[in-house]
This record gives sequence, C-alpha cells and structure tokens, in this order.
Amino acid sequence: MTRPPAPIEPYTSGLLETSDGHTLYWEEVGNPDGTPALYLHGGPGSGCSAIARRNFDPDAYRAVLFDQRGCGRSRPLVSAPDADLRTNTTDHLITDIEALRVQLGIERWVVAGASWGVTLALVYAQRHAARVRALVLGAVTAGTRREIAWITRAMGRVFPREWERFVAAVPPAERDGDLAAAYARLLASPDAAVRERAAEAWCRWEDTHVSLMPGWQPDTRYDDPQFRLIFARLVTHYWSHGCFLADGEVLAGMDRLADIPATLIHGRWDISSPLDTAWMLHRAWPKSELQILDGAGHGGMGFSEAMKAALDSFRHAA
Repeated sequence: MTRPPAPIEPYTSGLLETSDGHTLYWEEVGNPDGTPALYLHGGPGSGCSAIARRNFDPDAYRAVLFDQRGCGRSRPLVSAPDADLRTNTTDHLITDIEALRVQLGIERWVVAGASWGVTLALVYAQRHAARVRALVLGAVTAGTRREIAWITRAMGRVFPREWERFVAAVPPAERDGDLAAAYARLLASPDAAVRERAAEAWCRWEDTHVSLMPGWQPDTRYDDPQFRLIFARLVTHYWSHGCFLADGEVLAGMDRLADIPATLIHGRWDISSPLDTAWMLHRAWPKSELQILDGAGHGGMGFSEAMKAALDSFRHAA
C-alpha cells in the first residue's frame, strides 16, 4: 500500500499586524535560503492549507503562505456577527502582501495563486511588477462582472434544478437582481439561523458548479458550519462589489506584465470558470504559457502536479 507523503511543516510562522485592526497569520516552508515565493489562496475566504505547501519544492523554495483578512488563522474572522467588512477589499489585500514582503525582508518573489488567488496575484503583479519574478496561476480568474454573472445566474442553464434551489433561498423581491448582493445581506443578518441557512445554500451551489470534472467529490470543508459562513460571506462580499476592481481592469493592465514570465494552468472541465478567461489573458501576455489539463476542472486531476512542475521551472527565476 502506498503511504501518503510526509507532511511539509512550516519552519517559522508569525503574525502581521495591520494599522486597521487585522492580525494576519503567515508561515514559511521549505528552504530559508531558497528562491522566495508567495502563495495566494482562493475563495476569497478559503484560507491556506497544508496541501498548498506541496506546490513548492522544499529544497528549492522559501515559500510564504498567509491567510487573507477575515479567514483561516487570521483575526478577526468574518463569522463574528459584528464583523466590519469595510476594511476587507482587494486594495487592502494588496497592501497586506506588500507589508508582508517588507516584514520578511524579501526583495522579489515568484507569485503563485489558485482561483480567486489568481485574480489577486494578477492585480498585485500589475501594481508591483518590480517585485515579481514569475507567476504560476491555476484555475484562472480575472475578477470580472461577466465571470460573476456566469456563476451566479447564467450557470442556471447548466444546472437548472440546482440553480432554482439556489435562487429560492433569496427573498422573492431580490431574485431578479444581484444574487451575490442578496446573499451578502442574508449572511450579515443578526439572526444566526438566517446566516446559517444562507451559508449552506451558497456552499451547496459552490459545490454544484465545479461538479462536472472527472472524479469529483463533494468538498468536505463545507461540512464545517464556521468555514461555510466565512467562505460564503467573503465570496459574496467581494462578488457583490465586483471584486473591488474596475470591470475589465486585469485584462486592461496586461501590458504591465509584459516582462514577467508565467504559466497559466486551467482544466478543460472547468465549467465554473470557463477557459476563455485564461485564453484571453494568455493571448495578451507574450511571456505566458497556457497549459490545458484535459482531465481537470476547477482543480482536480493533475492540477497539483502541474502547479508543482511549473513552479519547478521558475526555481531559478531572476
């Protein structure tokens, strides 16, 4: 019987205190003298996992992972009834990344991200190109309103029964409007039962629209009521504000990445985030390579191996 690989444990960890009341958990894994790298998790709100550490060769990389505002081991969590989300925006996260880079004494790093972490990585690289050696981006997203409308409304053409149940959790007067905003209001309710029902319905839909890939299994993280609430609240907060980006901002800024090499990895079965977003970014980015995984969806078969191989190719990036 094949044994599971030994866990990769952090060699150091700590907290980043922000000026507006957040405390962000970070950790470093691998080789303290290796090539610096940063991993940006998805969601928003999923937090970092031990699995993400495995993307980095521990002999080659000094990899930094952190839990974004409001989730994981960072505090305060957005599950608190009085959580204030006004200081949880894309601009705040970009500021956090730069503050973490400075605190850790890193001049330039390879930046990797998955799903929402791709959008965040692209925005960070466009605003701080001089700090980025290379990018590795899996399950490519760009934070556009078109992508948000696809997942929350147009996807109903693919999963009509499940989408009707998803919409039925919203008050009738809001069902023809911004569904992310409607859910965000429910998730901010002072009534705990309302919040819990909304979180469960949102995460059930999240599990549905990634379910077409071969070998799909339900995401066990959604079994945890606190995780469900944190994840749903942050996703709906960001999506109801267009990810706090001008619409099309990422694609419009691709010229700023012209000198940065990148690997984009996307699953053929990714109905949640259709391949055209990755294709458009690749076409606008001469130094990018696009890898399409025929057996994968929004993650899944071969994804981890492809992320690791891409990062291996950039271990000596200047």
